[in-house]
Amino acid sequence: MSSSVQHKRLYRLLVSSMLPIVAVPLMLTAAELRPVHVFLAAFVPAAVAAVYLRLRPRAVYMVDYACFRPNPGSRVPFAAFQEHASTCVDERSVRFMVRLLERSGLGEETCLPDAQHYIPPDRDLQSSRAEAELVVFSAIDDLLAKTKVSPEDIDILIINCSLFAPTPSFADMVVSRYKLREDVRSVHLAGMGCSAGLISVGLARNLLQVAPEGSNALVVSTETITPNYYMGKERAMLLPNCLFRMGGAAVLLSTSSRNARFRLARVVRTLTGAKDGAYGCVYQEEDDRGNVGVNLSKDLMVTAGDALRANITAIGPLVLPASEQLLFALSYVARKVVGSSRIRPYIPDFRTAFEHFCIHAGGRAVIDELQRSLRLPDEQVEASRMTLHRFGNTSSSSLWYELAYIEAKGRMRKGDRVWMIGFGSGFKCNSAAWECIRPPAALDGPWASCVHRYPVDVPDVLKH
Repeated sequence: MSSSVQHKRLYRLLVSSMLPIVAVPLMLTAAELRPVHVFLAAFVPAAVAAVYLRLRPRAVYMVDYACFRPNPGSRVPFAAFQEHASTCVDERSVRFMVRLLERSGLGEETCLPDAQHYIPPDRDLQSSRAEAELVVFSAIDDLLAKTKVSPEDIDILIINCSLFAPTPSFADMVVSRYKLREDVRSVHLAGMGCSAGLISVGLARNLLQVAPEGSNALVVSTETITPNYYMGKERAMLLPNCLFRMGGAAVLLSTSSRNARFRLARVVRTLTGAKDGAYGCVYQEEDDRGNVGVNLSKDLMVTAGDALRANITAIGPLVLPASEQLLFALSYVARKVVGSSRIRPYIPDFRTAFEHFCIHAGGRAVIDELQRSLRLPDEQVEASRMTLHRFGNTSSSSLWYELAYIEAKGRMRKGDRVWMIGFGSGFKCNSAAWECIRPPAALDGPWASCVHRYPVDVPDVLKH
């Protein structure tokens, strides 16, 4: 073991032991005080603690989750992608997309909906509804089967899909299919981008904390690919064609810890949309020929980095141990006194707060940037890279495929902490922290048939 590692462990032990070091002399001093002083010293903290426990928000738990498993017949190898693209965009755009796909980090088994397998692809309303129903209903069916929860026990329903908002809404579609109660609180979030899944979790938590004890919330996250294939020539709008694939996840949250698998510890949202550059870096619009697509700005990674730093500043004090918080505070003060240009900012070691990291599989560049910013080793971003390779960018549901990968590999243990980080248009960076209560009993889910083949080597095309 290196001396630097030993010094870090000694430092953390010292800081974590500070409370008992200070408390023992105070207790010895209290022994010399009058009985009334000792009584007040014991009663007042106890009374304050009782009031806090009574007024604090209820804990929210994840009972379980399920991810949509696409049919192998829906996969889109690179050759098939190129063949279909050649029927709806010009040759120059096809060559550009093929180059992007080759360096994207996606594999040959990612899937697109049935409508995208036609030549040319269908983008009509009926096909879009068919994709939405397939993904959403399949995920919910799997979740209800795993949890053995009846649809009548669902009190809150929240669904997020950013780019497809039909009438009736997704929430109404689920209410109709599963015959949910008339008093169910239902919400459909649209236009919130890839981080909408964590926004939905935060909204569900808030609603559960004011609902009757033991209430259940069903959260569904997806993105509908069918109506959003871009058929123009703008390069900034062709990238989503290469990255986004079909996927979805259903999550059951509750204020009852019975049968729960995770406890929701924190949800932190960061919005930078007040800045014009951040607001417009992911923007749905028409090109000069009237083709609708999502324009990804060249400043996207800079904007994502700024949003990540703001989110880290907000969540750090809530999850980091005292030793890391102290180093961060000292670095902040030193930069203010000496000058920010002379002292590099201290990046906290979030591995002291979390055992697992689920970084939104938005693309190879996104994962690379977060790995560099958080100084994470390759094994901590393996779940994100392998999810991108196997399933592509499934938007707001990608975090659940990553969690499923970690569990399929048998790496989740009771007490382990998980940090989910999502990015979305607006521009947003959202975080959720979970604590594992009960690992999965058996291998199931989207990785069941293929996890033995992972991890795979994803060559860095940019270096060749």
